[in-house]
Amino acid sequence: MRTLTLQLPDSLELSPKDTVRFLAAKLYESGRLSLGQAAELAGLSKPTFAEILADYGVSIINYSIEDVINDAAKL
Repeated sequence: MRTLTLQLPDSLELSPKDTVRFLAAKLYESGRLSLGQAAELAGLSKPTFAEILADYGVSIINYSIEDVINDAAKL
């Protein structure tokens, strides 16, 4: 893994742990990381990471509306 250093405004009041979890959640939401990869980045198990996704406004169901429509059309 690469190391990344970020400078964040003090007004965000995010701990390093929360910052990494937020980043992992948003990378999962965007499809850049799988659930397992994001959980690993956050330093959590998959079930625990899945439980905290809502804290960051991310749904565990990472399925686009287009995918739902395409899958429904195949039925």
